[in-house]
Amino acid sequence: MTTPVRIALLALPESTASTLYGMYDLFKSAGRDWDFLTQGQAGPELIDVMITSAHPGPFAAANGVTITPHTHLKDAQIPDVICVPDIFVMPGESLENRFEAEKHYLRLAYAQGSTIATACSGALLLAETGLLDGWHATTHWGYCEFMRKAYPRINVLAQRSLVVSGECQRLVMAGGGTTWLDLTLLLIARFCGVEHAMGVARVNLIDWHAIGQQPFAHLAPAPKSDDAVIADCQIWIASHYAVTSPVAQMAERSGLPERSFKRRFHAATGMSPLEYVHTLRLEEAKHMLERETCSIEAIANEVGYEDAGFFSRLFRRHVGLTPAAYRKRFGTLRKTLSEKSMTA
Repeated sequence: MTTPVRIALLALPESTASTLYGMYDLFKSAGRDWDFLTQGQAGPELIDVMITSAHPGPFAAANGVTITPHTHLKDAQIPDVICVPDIFVMPGESLENRFEAEKHYLRLAYAQGSTIATACSGALLLAETGLLDGWHATTHWGYCEFMRKAYPRINVLAQRSLVVSGECQRLVMAGGGTTWLDLTLLLIARFCGVEHAMGVARVNLIDWHAIGQQPFAHLAPAPKSDDAVIADCQIWIASHYAVTSPVAQMAERSGLPERSFKRRFHAATGMSPLEYVHTLRLEEAKHMLERETCSIEAIANEVGYEDAGFFSRLFRRHVGLTPAAYRKRFGTLRKTLSEKSMTA
């Protein structure tokens, strides 16, 4: 009999129980459940999965669910794979001088050949270890900008829902939301074989996040600046983004020469005035594509673009889908949810 793959799930009070136990269930399913459903007898479990923590359990997770670790971190053996579920921290919240035992465990395991995998914001803990320096990475789209600023040696690929990186491809990161499903399937495929991963996917009706996470992301403009002049322009443009020559009109409102205004705006927000306007326009276009049936050209004109072709190219570059593909995917989803909620 093949020796089971050893996988440790690293649990913290900041963990989300749904991700932690969801990964646990899928790993336990590998080798077992496909035979159970198709042959009437459970197959052998291919993965020995344990929940380990630096906190003596049981303890409450971020969403209040009780987590009961199998082992304490100081007693845990070095496994083949360590998975770090998402951690419930605010974007921009520093992890410096926190989770020291967990970071030591990850560094030690990686040095001894373990694969380290993270789901969602769990990548921030991996970034804190320094193991991602010089490598590609991803995390939930809501944390990507913070990750870029806080860890400038990491190449953050915000549009990707899954990134495999590091020495011998031993750093694996999933993006936001349910992309932990992709992460789990990838690890099953790597360590147990593609057929077993396919079996888990079929049993659990899992569909790969092939379009990445970019189409799901909110195109958020920079927060209101502490610079009163620039903040006033931000407030004004929020309801006037469709005007002709928006940058020139903001510069006129500011009372500054246009070149000086552009420098000051970028210094205050981290974005050029035109990038800021595009962000506002494209986010509004997304809302319109989800809710309205008017043409792409009409939406382009409504948000301030006379050239629908330019709008479509810009939309695809920033969102990751064409306007038509975005409408088909998210407009259909919104319509279905609306209809089902009325009839449920």
